[in-house]
Amino acid sequence: MALGQQVANNLPFLRRYARALSGSQSTGDAFVRATLEAALADEELKQSLEGGRIPLYQAFHKVWASAFLESDPGGLIGIGGGASDAETGDHEAGAQARLGAITPLNRQALLLTTLEDFSAAQAGQIMDLSTSDVEALVAEAVSEIDREQATSVLIIEDEPLISMQLEDLVTGLGHEVCGTAATRTQAVRSVEETRPGLVLADIQLADGSSGLDAVDDILAIESVPVIFITAYPERLLTGDRPEPTYLVTKPFQEKTVRAAISQALFFGSSRPL
Repeated sequence: MALGQQVANNLPFLRRYARALSGSQSTGDAFVRATLEAALADEELKQSLEGGRIPLYQAFHKVWASAFLESDPGGLIGIGGGASDAETGDHEAGAQARLGAITPLNRQALLLTTLEDFSAAQAGQIMDLSTSDVEALVAEAVSEIDREQATSVLIIEDEPLISMQLEDLVTGLGHEVCGTAATRTQAVRSVEETRPGLVLADIQLADGSSGLDAVDDILAIESVPVIFITAYPERLLTGDRPEPTYLVTKPFQEKTVRAAISQALFFGSSRPL
C-alpha cells in the first residue's frame, strides 16, 4: 500500500484522538496538520510513517509535546494560526485555562489506551515512555476522574439494550441518568425539561432522524458536552463539515466511555473552539 493511502486510512482516528485530547475540532485538526507538515519537511520522519499507525501517533506526540509543554499554553492555538484574543469566546478561554492546569501526559496515556485501544506498551512507544510509566499515568488519570464532580446525563439511543447498558455504565460512574430518548423530538423535549450536564448520543435514531441534528437542536438551547457513539466514526471524520469532538466506537468498552465522559466534562462544552 502506498504511504499516502496508508496515512489516509489512519488519519480519521488520529483526528479523533487529537480533538479528544484538545477538546476542540479546530485545535485538534491544527495539530494533525502540523504533524503532516513536519513529515513532509523531514524525509526520515516521512519514511517512518510506513511503519503504520504507531509511528503516525509518535509524530503527532512530538508536535503536541513541543507546543503543549511550553510554558505558555496559548501555543496550542498558535499552531493553527488560530483566532486572536478578540475573536475567542469564553469556552476557548476556559478550555485553554484547563489545559494549562493539568498534567497532559495523564490524559494522553488514558486516551491512547482507551479511545484509541493501544496497549500500554504501544502507548509507551508513542509517548517514549516505559510500559510501567504509562500504566502509572493511566492510574493517575483514573484517580483524577474519580475526583471529578458527578453530573446528570441524557442518553439518546434507539436500541433498548444499548440504552440500558449505557444507563448502568453512567450510574456506575456516579452520574445520574436524567432521561432517555429514542428520537430527535424526544431528545429536545428532554433537554428542555431536565437540562442535563452531559449527553450521550447515537447517530441513527428510531424514527429515521439523525442524532447529529438532535444535538444541533440541543446546543441551540444550551451548551452541554456531547459524546457521540457510533459503529462508523471514520464516516463522520471527513474534514468536510463541522464534526463531533467526542466519538466512541460501537461496540464500546466501559473504560472507553469513561475516558470520553471524563474528557468531555473536563472541557465542559462541545461547542467548537
